[in-house]
Amino acid sequence: MQRRLASEIGAIDKHGAFGVALVYPSAYGAGMASLGYQRIYRALMEADGLGCERAFLDDDAKPGEPHPPLHTYESNRAVGDFPVLAVSVAYELEIAGLTQVLEGAGLSPLREERDERGPFVLGGGPLTFSNPVPLGPFCDAVVMGEGERLVVDVVRVLESVRGRAAQLAALAAMPHVWVPALHGEALPPLAQVDDADLPAWGPIRAAEAALSSMFLIETSRGCSRGCTYCVMRRSTNGGMRIVPEDEILGRIPLDAKRVGLVGAAVSDHPRIVSIVRTLTARGSEVGLSSLRPDKLKIEFVQALKQAGYRTLTTAMDGPSERMRKQLDRRAEIRHLEAAAENARAVKMDRLKLYLMVGLPGETDEDIDECVRFSSELSRIVPIALGIAPFCPKRNTPMVDAAFAGIDVVEHRLERLRKGLRGRVDVRATSAKWAWAEAVLAQGGFAEGRAVLDAVRSGGRFADYKRAFGALDAPKPRLRLPLTQ
Repeated sequence: MQRRLASEIGAIDKHGAFGVALVYPSAYGAGMASLGYQRIYRALMEADGLGCERAFLDDDAKPGEPHPPLHTYESNRAVGDFPVLAVSVAYELEIAGLTQVLEGAGLSPLREERDERGPFVLGGGPLTFSNPVPLGPFCDAVVMGEGERLVVDVVRVLESVRGRAAQLAALAAMPHVWVPALHGEALPPLAQVDDADLPAWGPIRAAEAALSSMFLIETSRGCSRGCTYCVMRRSTNGGMRIVPEDEILGRIPLDAKRVGLVGAAVSDHPRIVSIVRTLTARGSEVGLSSLRPDKLKIEFVQALKQAGYRTLTTAMDGPSERMRKQLDRRAEIRHLEAAAENARAVKMDRLKLYLMVGLPGETDEDIDECVRFSSELSRIVPIALGIAPFCPKRNTPMVDAAFAGIDVVEHRLERLRKGLRGRVDVRATSAKWAWAEAVLAQGGFAEGRAVLDAVRSGGRFADYKRAFGALDAPKPRLRLPLTQ
């Protein structure tokens, strides 16, 4: 801990405030690379009379084994001694880490087994934009949506109201706060901050973060595009809110050697080329979280090259033109071809394309089209494919789609690998774990409790398969895999 703290720039020093243990259910490297986690840290530290200390899943924590006692980085105080334990959960499979950090804090992960002697467990994070219901067995309350302002109001209620029942009642009356014990599985609407509160930026540059020593700042919030699979599409968050160029540049410290520009559609910012060039002129290396192929004009790709890019990364999304149209994507063959040509023109090492397989209506012919097209692109510039199985999510038009099945996804991946062997680098996330994610993405309290059972049994895929299979009413659209 001390080594990591000594390597940080920008941590806020504050003492004597009402304390919150701000916990991330993955390791330090992932937590300190999360702009959302850093934004909540800053909100609590800047609020009068409030403060927080950070804690993370132990680097060596293993499912099925006791988590080491969890202490905060700032004071080495036991997390279980704080009045509030706030946790930010990014995605479904991180629920496993939540159960582990709660046990590391000396608490039962299940809220129904805890009493008022322990901290109030407050949830939030990106998972609330899709399906946080599996958090219900573990969290006393959950802040829904953009929580940087709301979390301060919630903590002030917890500071001023005495008694767990009274706290729950007070929070249940607040818009955008979900109290599972009182609301059941019914969710309130998502919170949204005023444009005046933008942009989010992370005060801490951490050398041992996954994005080492990088200053993180958002260029926009939300997305104006209508991709049918995405929880950040325009129909769920009111569209894209652009942060002015001078506001972005004015927030970035002049001594920041690495800058991360964050957002669901960073390349859609109308001044993105100017922003990148200005930061490069300052001597900063620049990273962008999302590049759309239709925006990768030559002047933008040149700016990225000057900013330190060696690999140009963008999204193909679907394996065929037919699948991309079904997803309502603007990525067309001509855009991907132009991206490859521009990557070669500026002498980048390769073009990396992300896509999904296992989409509704997908056939082997779609996969074969991907093989042919990727092979053609590889004659222009070296190509790498990063592949994820499609998982239907709540708050998207594709919520009622079925997970294709592990056997189907593995067949499609093998067909891609075989067709592209020796020409294109193909890397894919696990079909088995994608199935587990899909179950949780559609699940409720029962699926959340099943995660705890799986973690305590060892956290292997077989443990998740057994735990989900034991439920009284498994989701019919997410059938159990045929293979293990």
